[in-house]
Amino acid sequence: MERKKQMDTFGTVALSLFALHLAFNQVVVKVTTGGFEPVFGAGVRSLGAMLVLMVWMHWRGVGIKLPRAALIGGIVSGLLFTFEFMCLFTALDLTTVSRTSIIFYSMPVWLALFAHVLLPGEQLSGLRTLGLGLAMAGVALAVFDRSSGEVSLLGDLLALGAAFSWAGIALCVRITPLSEVPAEQQLIWQLIVSATLLLFAAPFFGGFIREIELIHIAGILFQIFAVASFGFLIWFSLMKMYPASSVASFSFLSPVFAVILGWLLLDEQIGIQIWMALGLVAVGIFLINRR
Repeated sequence: MERKKQMDTFGTVALSLFALHLAFNQVVVKVTTGGFEPVFGAGVRSLGAMLVLMVWMHWRGVGIKLPRAALIGGIVSGLLFTFEFMCLFTALDLTTVSRTSIIFYSMPVWLALFAHVLLPGEQLSGLRTLGLGLAMAGVALAVFDRSSGEVSLLGDLLALGAAFSWAGIALCVRITPLSEVPAEQQLIWQLIVSATLLLFAAPFFGGFIREIELIHIAGILFQIFAVASFGFLIWFSLMKMYPASSVASFSFLSPVFAVILGWLLLDEQIGIQIWMALGLVAVGIFLINRR
């Protein structure tokens, strides 16, 4: 796979479509919770993706066993992955795609803040500090908006918890030997740990099935194949092809697409405050990732 020194047309189109893909997945998760209890649905998704990825790794000749030095990082990232999707699925069950996505996709903000404190050479300065402030203001604006469709403070806090967990996974990969293992091994351990814990926890968080229909099963299958297994592998491939900063700069598109899709596909009520929050978060993320 040829390494590119800068973004080209293919990369721009591919990353834009991937951002749209991730945004559409928020809608799919929201719909899927109509048939599956959120925690159980997240566990089924992890279990299905784990099985798909195991077949893929066997075909590619990639082992599952982590080196001893990376084992702790693998377990920690798996625990964070579990908490992330427990929070995200429940948040989407309680509140709108628009609110959840604005808060959840603020992840680069919290990663930049954690890195500023914990990683040498990652200090915030100039435009990145401005971006951090704008994005945090956008998140606060979304949380305090009480006029746009389904409103749940618990849902907002869970979306924020999911964003923190996502940032924690990225940080875990940066500061542990987990960064030295193939992407498939990183992902398979996150899926193994999360599938086990989410399915075990499901009876304590609402049970298993609601009123299941074909659309809910289709939603789970979409998440298994198009997002949690091959979707993440496509993302890792793009990260290998293009500079990380260029890839990261496209992350501001996901909340934009998610708000638009929530409005178009789910007929979500979106007030002016949510649009303002979206603008602040999107601009802030862009500035944080811009060199």
